[in-house]
Amino acid sequence: MEWLTNPELWVAFLTLTALEIVLGIDNIIMISILVSRMPKHMQQRTRIFGLALAMITRILLLLSITWVMRLTADLFVVFGQGISGRDLILFFGGLFLLWKSSQEMYHGLEGEEEEGDEPKGKGGNFLYTIIQIAIIDIVFSLDSVITAVGMVSHVPVMIAAIVVAVLVMMLASRTISDFIDKHPSLKMLALSFLLVVGVVLIAEAFDVHIPKGYVYFAMGFSLAVEAINIKMRTAMAKKRKQSDPVKLRKDVPGQ
Repeated sequence: MEWLTNPELWVAFLTLTALEIVLGIDNIIMISILVSRMPKHMQQRTRIFGLALAMITRILLLLSITWVMRLTADLFVVFGQGISGRDLILFFGGLFLLWKSSQEMYHGLEGEEEEGDEPKGKGGNFLYTIIQIAIIDIVFSLDSVITAVGMVSHVPVMIAAIVVAVLVMMLASRTISDFIDKHPSLKMLALSFLLVVGVVLIAEAFDVHIPKGYVYFAMGFSLAVEAINIKMRTAMAKKRKQSDPVKLRKDVPGQ
């Protein structure tokens, strides 16, 4: 029980928990968008199941850290560029994000239903969504686990940080999902973020390192501008509603 009185471990735990929450934001956004096509009564269950799957995926990757670290070794060389298992996962994961985000944007703008793309029936719908969530979880978990290993050497601390971070995300996921669904422009902005993340993942696969700080700053700035726009639209709608003149009926009862 010495770890309870070790300030270094507590600092590492809190830092890693905050990092896991930040790295999990894009995961929450993607899960929220995927779950939005589910029947209303199944959305919360699917959302919680997806985040629980994310937690299990990260813990399993953490426990098989020797295998994960071997993923950074080159498997083959293309045009003088070494390609590792991690690069392949990031590349195909980035392609999946680009495809899914573009597809959701298209259907959002065209207003079409994905009749032919998703299996029919509640069970098929649930399974199809969970498979997509599992793919996203693996892609997003890989780098966060490697980052965690680089920061902390105590596996129990890393597992505890992942569990706490996912529990926080579970509590916030419904609020975030409802907010995104309520504001279509925000959903398009979230999909644009995921397009950017997909490009960053593909770039990382080819060892082109784009500082994540720039990406997160751009996302934060865009969110702040959109939040101001939403506030202004709400205020204008409220003002317009209050200023509407009272219209008198022209017809007289009994005539």
